[in-house]
Amino acid sequence: MSSTLRFQIVGEAFKKRPVEVPKRKERPSEFFAKYVFNRQKMQQYLPSDVYKKMCDVIDGGAPLDMATADAVAEGMKKWAMELGATHCTHWFQPLTEGTAEKHDGFVVHDGKGGMIEEFTGKQLVQQEPDASSFPSGGIRSTFEARGYSAWDPTSPVFVFGDTLMIPTIFISYTGEALDYKAPLKKSLKAVDKAATAVARYFYPDVKKVVSNLGWEQEYFLVDEGLYAARPDLLMTGRTLLGHDSAKNQQMDDHYFGSIPMRVAAFMKDLEIKSLELGIPCKTRHNEVAPNQFELAPIFEETNLAVDHNMLIMSLMKKVARKHGFRCLLHEKPFAGINGSGKHNNWSLSTDTGILLHGPGKTPLDNLRFVTFIVESLMAVYCHNGLLKASIISATNVHRLGAAEAPPAIVSSFLGKEISDLLEHLETSTDDELISLSGKQTLSLDIPQIPELTQDNTDRNRTSPFAFTGNRFEFRAVGSQQNCAASMIVLNTAMAEALTNFKKRVDALIGEGVEPMKAILRIVREDIKTCKPIRFDGNGYSEAWKQEAARRGLDVETSAPIILDQYLKPETVEMFERMNVLTKAELEARNEIKLDTYIKKIQIEARIFGDICMNHIIPVATRYQTQLIDNVHKMKDIFPAETADRLNSTNLSLIKQMGEHNAFIIENVERLIEARRVANRIKDGRERAIAYHDTVAPLIEEIRYHVDHLELIVDDELWPLPKYREMLFIH
Repeated sequence: MSSTLRFQIVGEAFKKRPVEVPKRKERPSEFFAKYVFNRQKMQQYLPSDVYKKMCDVIDGGAPLDMATADAVAEGMKKWAMELGATHCTHWFQPLTEGTAEKHDGFVVHDGKGGMIEEFTGKQLVQQEPDASSFPSGGIRSTFEARGYSAWDPTSPVFVFGDTLMIPTIFISYTGEALDYKAPLKKSLKAVDKAATAVARYFYPDVKKVVSNLGWEQEYFLVDEGLYAARPDLLMTGRTLLGHDSAKNQQMDDHYFGSIPMRVAAFMKDLEIKSLELGIPCKTRHNEVAPNQFELAPIFEETNLAVDHNMLIMSLMKKVARKHGFRCLLHEKPFAGINGSGKHNNWSLSTDTGILLHGPGKTPLDNLRFVTFIVESLMAVYCHNGLLKASIISATNVHRLGAAEAPPAIVSSFLGKEISDLLEHLETSTDDELISLSGKQTLSLDIPQIPELTQDNTDRNRTSPFAFTGNRFEFRAVGSQQNCAASMIVLNTAMAEALTNFKKRVDALIGEGVEPMKAILRIVREDIKTCKPIRFDGNGYSEAWKQEAARRGLDVETSAPIILDQYLKPETVEMFERMNVLTKAELEARNEIKLDTYIKKIQIEARIFGDICMNHIIPVATRYQTQLIDNVHKMKDIFPAETADRLNSTNLSLIKQMGEHNAFIIENVERLIEARRVANRIKDGRERAIAYHDTVAPLIEEIRYHVDHLELIVDDELWPLPKYREMLFIH
């Protein structure tokens, strides 16, 4: 890009633009879920017996017969066509971090030379996407194309544009999961079964336990013209070069600050469209970094919350372009300022209340609270490395471990009072803690519990897994990642922990121990076992890294090696025991994650080398030549002594630029060779390690010199929009 074009683009970005703020006369409650085939629409468009059957399918897991599916499809078609829909699609989540869809029209031949609109139960329930065209990790060969998408009735269908969108799972011809939704639903079934069994120790009438998720989505907005002028942003989602802006986030004036008018218009438009699609948007605000913002909904059942997050990420990108922006979901699009995460607020609730909501009014409630807190810690402790592997990626590694995000060591913060409570339980005996009066009365000698309130504890922003009153907040998930990956691990690990807990409690009860005493004994054992995962201090400190290693926590920082956690025997045993993923499916996912890691860095290395050699070096050389020409002309005009004095600055700049240019040219060649060497490695894991150890570090080494050239080269010549031009929306 020429410097003239850069200034035109930058100037256009800073022009005052008319701001159109979307308006609706109705209140949000009046147009919420307008485009969603929810229970209200089902009741309106389905026969009463069909509606009842669908409620049984959704709530109780009853099988869906084809006659019912045909009746549902007919009602859906009528509703969707009234909203202008002409097509339908199975909307699924392949192992690409995005979503996929193939649109089919409602039309078929009428047998008389014309067309009629048709949508059958078979089309609703099942379709056949090409499974060989999506990542399968070896489960499907190129010539084995058949795969199936199958409707998930628990996530409502919706109309988006002119298309009826049907949320589905995606499996291979031989039944293996090729997506995120299928194992997520299995993990939710596993935690429901295990948690319900434990909840019944305290509340025998509990019928169901649901996993809840409230995600917080961080993102950046950048002017569309500036985005288009940066090849690195276009190709990788982040800036591979660029010197810090003199002003960025150091004044702490952006966080919760006044939202720029253009951004507010975008947010309003996004919220309206989201609410119409049934996404319960609640919070919006400026985040810490310039041009960074956050959106958060009210919490929902985990499966639906994941679907809504995938939908809103797609929606954000579409709406942003309407307002002259590009939405950046990369975890670290700009160096030197905060990156973007996705905080996953996770909890469990029964059909009667939230299991993690805090101490209650009775000792039984308090023991329930302690039990589920401790077993959550057990789940995280036993699989802390796997939980980290679920969110590690070539993009999220730039954010994790920095002073703005959770460390790359999973630990849990509970706050002083709950920590003190667990310490008290750990060192107490049965006689000190419990006295039974008959079979129903329980008295706990734990004075701390009745004094606790939901938000009586401080927050620890350095904790990856912090208890925040009635939920745990897993803060390490990346901005562009599918929430399902971490939720599959967390819910499966929790199911395993609760299953093991119940087995040990029942064994004690079988030996004649009173049920509440049995629960307390096992809770006490688990408090001691999972103690290494509890940490309330500064997660960024070097001392914590050393302490975490001593505690036996996973402190690995190399992404390819972290991914080994998926294939450890204890991981395979857990997933297979809980009937969530098979060993073959885990091996496939591991292979896909390694392959994705390699390709991300490969693309970065290629585009970075291209920018260096075709954009930066020619401009730097041109400016260096101008300085050399100036030096010679000064000698022609002034006496030698005067010319030498006047040329000293230019000579210094010429020398600096020569050194920077030489380093860049030499090391771009090294970068190319490092890629070639890595690409010749046949084993995927070893190839990923080579990219991590030899290719990725070279990009950062070369960047240092490119960014220093940016400070030297004439601003009129510099070919790419700079940070100071991209990071401030006007």
